[in-house]
Amino acid sequence: MIPLEPHLCQRRDGGAKLLVPYVTGGLSDDWVDVVHAAVAAGADAVEVGIPFSDPVMDGPTIQEASVRALRRGTTPGSILADLARVDVGVPVVAMTYYNLAFRMGDLRFARSLAAAGVSGAILPDLPLEESADWERESAAAGVASVLLAAPVTPDDRLAAIAARSRGFVYGVSRMGVTGERLSLAGSAGVLAKRLKATTDKPVLIGFGISTPDQAVEVCAEADGVIVASALLRAVLDGGGPEAAAGFVGDLRHALDAG
Repeated sequence: MIPLEPHLCQRRDGGAKLLVPYVTGGLSDDWVDVVHAAVAAGADAVEVGIPFSDPVMDGPTIQEASVRALRRGTTPGSILADLARVDVGVPVVAMTYYNLAFRMGDLRFARSLAAAGVSGAILPDLPLEESADWERESAAAGVASVLLAAPVTPDDRLAAIAARSRGFVYGVSRMGVTGERLSLAGSAGVLAKRLKATTDKPVLIGFGISTPDQAVEVCAEADGVIVASALLRAVLDGGGPEAAAGFVGDLRHALDAG
């Protein structure tokens, strides 16, 4: 396991803009190869989605990827078993919904992530008021609990989220579900600036970051970006690891060029 927050801080403090692509676990026979391709092309960490049948934040592309994975017989256990067998080379952050953690038990779920080499976890449907137990158990297992902040989050709650989040703070660029967008929401930069005024932890913005130009635009204020649907679309359309490498490579080049 590579500790998430120190790794991202080292990259950021060295002058890099952070790039975290999202890959749905179990999407295809070669899904781990897609992860490796993204890392080789310049990802600073990778978010791996554990498919859930009733998502509340995933747009149509990620839902399509999740359905494909579930139809292949993918389970949380199979994804973690795949991850445990490989050295990804950068921190891995799992994203799923709290039902899975609740059913397994917070500490057991956190320990299963750690045993697979997963450094962090995002549970977007677990509200701040109910997440203290999960935060405690995940910390005990050495797994960073990444919390989300939205454009409409008031200042006092934003400060609480930033204080309790571990690894990085996940800023949601716009209200609504994930998905590709033709333009970047103005709220993305505003939220990034608000978060940066509140915390020294890495601030990453996701939801709708679809092109290299959009990534560069949001990184004028944020420390980095999370890119999911646009990458998954290339993979779902048959591009495989090669398409993932090309897409992530274009993002990396644009972010490095500034």
